[in-house]
Amino acid sequence: MAERLVIERLGRRGEGLATHDGRRIAVPLALPGETVTADIAGERGRLLAVEAPSPERREPECPLFGTCGGCAVQHLDEPAYRTWKTGLVTAAFAQAGLDLPVTRFVDAHGAGRRRVTFHLRMADGRWRAGFMAARSHDLVPVPACPIVVPALREASAIAEAVTRPLARSAKPMDAQVTATLGGLDLDIRGHGPVGERQRAVLTQLAAELDIARLSVHGDVIVERRAPAVMMGDVAVSPPPGSFLQATEAGEAALGGAVLEACADARKVADLFAGSGAFALRLAKNAEVHAVESSATAIASLDRAARRGTGLRRVTSEVRDLFRRPLLRSEIDRFDAVVLDPPRAGAEAQVRQIAASRIGRTVMVSCDAGTFARDAAILIGAGFTCSGVTLVDQFRYSSHVELVATFQRAVKRRP
Repeated sequence: MAERLVIERLGRRGEGLATHDGRRIAVPLALPGETVTADIAGERGRLLAVEAPSPERREPECPLFGTCGGCAVQHLDEPAYRTWKTGLVTAAFAQAGLDLPVTRFVDAHGAGRRRVTFHLRMADGRWRAGFMAARSHDLVPVPACPIVVPALREASAIAEAVTRPLARSAKPMDAQVTATLGGLDLDIRGHGPVGERQRAVLTQLAAELDIARLSVHGDVIVERRAPAVMMGDVAVSPPPGSFLQATEAGEAALGGAVLEACADARKVADLFAGSGAFALRLAKNAEVHAVESSATAIASLDRAARRGTGLRRVTSEVRDLFRRPLLRSEIDRFDAVVLDPPRAGAEAQVRQIAASRIGRTVMVSCDAGTFARDAAILIGAGFTCSGVTLVDQFRYSSHVELVATFQRAVKRRP
């Protein structure tokens, strides 16, 4: 049913929110202050017309915006965008009872996203690569995405070409493509093990398409060149499909904040260390113990540390920090702890940090809600935090990356 609505504010996913008949209606692509006509179904509205555009509305840079679900707010100008994104974070803090300010907003888009995951689906008798439409399982083919680094602009066509030898059925697949110093690193997911004949075909394709490394479910089919990325001054080849900060500028901003916070620390524990984005930077000035659940990521970190020059001692440990967090007695050996957990946060580990005698914790997070939960535990244990830095490496989306330092007087032994 088409209705006239007044948009009151932007929601968490970037949709315009209005009130109609006592109900909250979410209207994607609408902006605060606009009067719009929308086709309402349940609690959602499909934008039909904007009577008077908001002064904060701008022209999207991608012709697929509004169809592709990858970006939420390309139509919002820069000052309003920063205000909205900062507000998402402070709202999560307030919900957790925290009065933590966002003291710095870092535009870390840089040259663009260096990693992208394409969904691969059969359409009209051929495999197509793209992203999903917003709140849908419908594929939107994406010939070129404007928010990725130039090296990934043709990656969708490459993903389609690599999929064809695997496509004996119409089973959906995904392709994670990363731009590295050695070229494209491509990992196909959803297919299962490949036979020798398919491996030979894929090896030939990798040469024709100049792919640095081609893998299927982490099984390396061929590595023609090392798919290296720089982590500080050290070149690292992460395992296929492993975690990597979304942009090079984002990792540099986070790494710089971590280094500054640990500048006078002699021994640092880097928890949820991945392939060493922080550990290898920290090792320029401190001894580092890196802990990560992925054995392949730790192996990549170890190889890079051995090749690195001017590094202090780097030790490592494969350990599931959700099930077996570092205990307070282990934490007490360090001057500072750095942790960068996945979206679920690190509650079990943070409780051990809170119970320890350590005086400094640097927390990096990709989720404001779990960051707030874990921060509240630290603050309840006597830590203070003067402010949080928002590192915006997920342009036009609601995703955030946060980093903050928590400090307290070092507890003395009883």
